[in-house]
Amino acid sequence: MKLRKRIKRSLVYYLASGLLHCFNTIPRKLAVYLGGWIGLAVWFLSPRERYKAHRHLSLVYGDRLTRRQKAAVGRGYAVNSGRNVADILRFKKHFAAEIKPLVEVEGWEHFEAAARLGKGVIGVTGHIGNFELLAAWVASQGYPAAVIGRELYDARLDRLLLDNREAVGITTIATTDSPKRIVKWLRDGKILGALIDTDSHRVRGEFIPAFGRWSYTPVGQTILGLKTGAALIPIACLRSGDNNYRLIVKPPVTADPEADFETQVRQATLKCTKVLESIIDDHKDQWIWIHNRWRTRKINPA
Repeated sequence: MKLRKRIKRSLVYYLASGLLHCFNTIPRKLAVYLGGWIGLAVWFLSPRERYKAHRHLSLVYGDRLTRRQKAAVGRGYAVNSGRNVADILRFKKHFAAEIKPLVEVEGWEHFEAAARLGKGVIGVTGHIGNFELLAAWVASQGYPAAVIGRELYDARLDRLLLDNREAVGITTIATTDSPKRIVKWLRDGKILGALIDTDSHRVRGEFIPAFGRWSYTPVGQTILGLKTGAALIPIACLRSGDNNYRLIVKPPVTADPEADFETQVRQATLKCTKVLESIIDDHKDQWIWIHNRWRTRKINPA
C-alpha cells in the first residue's frame, strides 16, 4: 500500500476514534447537536453530493417539489444523518440508559407474532432513519439479531464498527461468509436485517418498480424468506420530535403460493419496496438521496 494511502487511512481511523471518545464524554443533547452541525458542514462542503440529491429528487418528484424544497430535503438528510451517527457512536456506553427509552414502537405485535412461529424473521428495511438503532432495539428485546455487512477497507475501522454493534447485541455476518450460515441463522428462529434500497451488483437483484422507475433491487432476502419460511416484515426506525425515534413495524409480506417461485420472489420484493416507498415519501429528509438508486438501467430486448 502506498504511503499516502496509509497516512490517509490512519487519519480517518484516528478521527473516528476521537469522535467516538468525544461523543461518549459529552451529554447526549450536545452530542446530537454537534452531530447535526457536522452533517450540515459536510453537506455544504460536498457539491457533488448536493447535485446527486437534487438530481434524484427531481427524477422522483419532478415539479412537485420546488428547487428550494429539494434543497431543504437534502439539508435535512445531512442533519438527520449527523444526529443519527451521534447516537450510534454512543451505543457502547449509553444505549440502554439514554437511547433505547427514546424509541416509541408502532406495530410490534406483527413482529412478535412472526417470531413466535420459530422460522426466523427478516426485517426488510432501507437506508432511512437510524437503521443501526433499529437492529440494536430489536436485539434489546431478547431476539438474536444479525445484519449482513461488508468488511471496511481498514481493519481498525472495521473493528470499531463491529465492537460498537456487539456492545448492543448485534451479530455481523460478513458478505464473504457462507450462505449456509445465514440459512442456519434463520432456521434457528433468529432475526436478520436486510437493506433493499440500493443499486448493487454485489448481490443478486431484479428490476422492481420503485417511485415509478425500474430499480435494480436486491432479492436475496426474499429468496431466503421464501425458502426457509422466515417472515418478511417491512420495518423502519425514524427520527421524531425532540430527537426521539419511532419504530414502525408493518404486517408480514406474502406472495401468491400458486405462482411459480420467480414470480413469488418478484411479488414479495415489490410489496416490500412499496411499503418502504410509502415510508420514504412521508419522511423524505431521512432517506439517502445521494445514492444513485437508478444507476443500472433496464435494457429492453430488441
